[in-house]
Amino acid sequence: SRLLAPANEFSKRMNDTFRIRTILPCVLFLLLSLGCQNAATGQTGETRKGEGAGDPHWHSPEAAAEPIMYWEDYEPISTLVVPEHPVRSARFPFIDIHAHQFQAATLSRTVLDSLIREMDGLNMAIMVNLSGGIGDKLAGSVRNMNGTYPGRFEQFANISFDGIDDPDWGRRTAEGLERDVRNGAVGLKIYKNLGMDVRDASGKRVPADDPRIDPVWAKAGELGIPVLIHTADPAPFWEPQDRYNERWFELKERPMRIRRPGDYPPFEQIIGEQHNMFRKHPETKFISAHLSWLGNDLDALGALFDELPNVYSETGAVLAELGRQPRKAKEFLTKYHDRVLFGKDSWEPDEYRVYFRTFETEDEYFPYYRKRHAFWRLYGIGLDDEVLKDIYYRNALRIVPGLDASQFPD
Repeated sequence: SRLLAPANEFSKRMNDTFRIRTILPCVLFLLLSLGCQNAATGQTGETRKGEGAGDPHWHSPEAAAEPIMYWEDYEPISTLVVPEHPVRSARFPFIDIHAHQFQAATLSRTVLDSLIREMDGLNMAIMVNLSGGIGDKLAGSVRNMNGTYPGRFEQFANISFDGIDDPDWGRRTAEGLERDVRNGAVGLKIYKNLGMDVRDASGKRVPADDPRIDPVWAKAGELGIPVLIHTADPAPFWEPQDRYNERWFELKERPMRIRRPGDYPPFEQIIGEQHNMFRKHPETKFISAHLSWLGNDLDALGALFDELPNVYSETGAVLAELGRQPRKAKEFLTKYHDRVLFGKDSWEPDEYRVYFRTFETEDEYFPYYRKRHAFWRLYGIGLDDEVLKDIYYRNALRIVPGLDASQFPD
């Protein structure tokens, strides 16, 4: 074996030398080829950003030769030729039941004048501010916005869950809500922190159906005001952030919206707690925000309406769900014409016009206004006038006390 060892070592070295001499020229040839290709196309391996890169109609001279374009940057201009009917102003005056003016108590007269001009341009008769505040802030919001333009602005009150462990918290919070209504609030808005992030002194998550909150829901029913409640988030936020997730781009752009199993209970549990709370308080009217995150399953939302006559919903930030299923959406909104209110959520005047076009026309394949919500195009639903009137203003007038009905045709 000692005699064979040198021979084996020699054989191994010869094999290694052969491999190197065989593979190295191939590698060098491949690198040289890639270098020539980059030289021919003018590429250096860096992302090109020309002066007109922000213009959707601008194209780099080298664009056809670029081998990589990230999906996030892909903004194709449709070549489809179909009738178009952009809508600048709603067909009927409408009430936005889901607006936010977080500084309502301190907005200047100049800002309020500008808001009114923009509202008039959209044919928005009443803006309902869900961020009116609590106590003195709520009173200030009413005094500033409602006082400057009576009938055009209304305020929903909010509540704090601080001190929920105090046995007297429910009574005190209900009394505070009653005081806010005396000061001009026409409803109660609950943010999504309830059910997800609100915790008691022991660190336990507080669900929407926690019995400690029952006095507040009961007080809202006693006062005759609706509770607009945002619970959970779109169900895909709980799903793996992979190529199958319909909200992948939103989660990439807003990673704080990822709902990891160790941080939150399942979507079904959180939304189920909300529905259980609705069942416990049949005398209170609830507006489940954002189509109750069931815009992708309208039959499920319809079943919720059928079971619970005290539950309504609104369209804030979920227009893209309706616009991609126009026939089903028209059937649903026609059947439940008395249960859905118009809502938008964020104040971006130009974005309202996409809502009008979706609800009022039968246009095909037109863009939504925010890619992270929808990478697809929308189709007009073409609602009948009577259904439009219910969604635009009649339903809100019926369930929200104190709104100025004189601004509407009937």
